[in-house]
Amino acid sequence: MIQAVVGANWGDEGKGKITDMLSKEADIIVRFQGGANAGHTIINDYGKFALHTLPSGVFYEHTTSVIGNGVALNIPMLFKEIKELIDRAVPMPNILVSDRAQMVMPYHILFDEYEEERLDGNSFGSTKSGIAPFYSDKYAKIGFQVAELFNEELLREKLERVVLQKNVLLEHLYHKPALKVEELFGTMMEYKSMIEPYVCDVSSFLWRAMQDGKNILLEGQLGSLKDPDHGIYPMVTSSSTLAAYGAIGAGIPPYEIKKIVTVVKAYSSAVGAGVFVSEIFGDEADELRRRGGDGGEYGATTGRPRRMGWFDCVASKYGCRIQGTTDVAFTVLDVLGYLEEIPVCVGYAIDGKVTTDFPTTGLLEKAKPVFEVLPGWQCDIRGISKYKDLPENCRNYIEFIEERIGFPVTMISNGPERNNIIYR
Repeated sequence: MIQAVVGANWGDEGKGKITDMLSKEADIIVRFQGGANAGHTIINDYGKFALHTLPSGVFYEHTTSVIGNGVALNIPMLFKEIKELIDRAVPMPNILVSDRAQMVMPYHILFDEYEEERLDGNSFGSTKSGIAPFYSDKYAKIGFQVAELFNEELLREKLERVVLQKNVLLEHLYHKPALKVEELFGTMMEYKSMIEPYVCDVSSFLWRAMQDGKNILLEGQLGSLKDPDHGIYPMVTSSSTLAAYGAIGAGIPPYEIKKIVTVVKAYSSAVGAGVFVSEIFGDEADELRRRGGDGGEYGATTGRPRRMGWFDCVASKYGCRIQGTTDVAFTVLDVLGYLEEIPVCVGYAIDGKVTTDFPTTGLLEKAKPVFEVLPGWQCDIRGISKYKDLPENCRNYIEFIEERIGFPVTMISNGPERNNIIYR
């Protein structure tokens, strides 16, 4: 069976924990899109980890962790992560890397930094991980697949062509030093020696695994609202964050994805720029940020304070719908235990009319939140393992949101650790 774990909103929903938990029953975990520009935080028996490229199932010795063809592969970052795991007594994971995955080149990171610098106040809030330049090159057909490392003559010829183009931009747009072909070729050879033991035809490997009845878990990065087609464009990421893209980014038939677990936070948070209708500010936001997550709401990759907001039914309903959700995993519910009352955004007021449908960005920028206030439960719910044992107001909160978004909440996370989960 193949299932996907994806996010409903802006990212930071707690997908890492859910993937780590579901990986116990999985044979293979596949990262199918995105790069090292976002992180998944995992807390388990080995400690607390922030993963950026490795799938969140790497802590189980029985699993194979796969970097799919849809990933923006930063090879030095991948090996830095592997070393960090081993240095902290995690067994060396079984890793496979698609020969069709494309590599984040050193100049992609430079161009990301230079463009943010050039845009100044109008920047996209990039993590400067090279992701937008990487995907731009991929679709302009001047990217480099892992397989190209193994044909040195053609690699050098292609580098010469690409560097010629890049240096025009560096000189005339950014006024920065030129790239040198020989330096880049040397770096590519270092990448080759690092990655060679792990490279394989991933789609063929997964096809055989499906024939053998293996359990495969697809892990997405960020969430629905950061999708370049269906999100808050242009303040989005550069690869599709939807479960449907899992078929493409892993190389499997779309009809094989039988279960889509969409992770939804019990409140809202976001890193980076873009419209955020239910956002809160000041002391109210600071208190939620301080209590949120494990050690506070700060980006796993950037360390930036996350923007905070109350639960947004409009965005979450849309995010679940566009993912094709079969199951909702409701996370960080325990964080809200300090509140007497909990506002929930149930609609958007746009030009004098209230809608519960998520609009395109131009209309979204006009939207004002319509809140309904629910009573809080004002106690700690960590350690509770059965749904019926949750406080009544806590169950009411879950069921209110479930009704408004229209998708079943089947998992509830009431703490940061792997075993802090309630099945419903």
